[in-house]
Amino acid sequence: MGRKLFGTDGVRGTANIHPMTADMALRIGAAVGRYFRREAGGVHRVVIGKDTRLSGYMLENALTAGLTSTGMKVLLLGPIPTPGVGC
Repeated sequence: MGRKLFGTDGVRGTANIHPMTADMALRIGAAVGRYFRREAGGVHRVVIGKDTRLSGYMLENALTAGLTSTGMKVLLLGPIPTPGVGC
């Protein structure tokens, strides 16, 4: 059995150390995009918010690249409190 990547609060770890790498964010974005494109037709939109840590900029760009590579539309909110993403 493979190693579990997601916990109850998503993927956690130290930036640039597996699994918190730009490559992993790119792969996760592409996998999410493929999953939702398969489940239903049409255009799908994703909202991405982040905190102010420098690693957020790296991971945001990689995740966006993975999502947009599958045709997803991405809206970047920039640094924003977590509840603001859901509004």
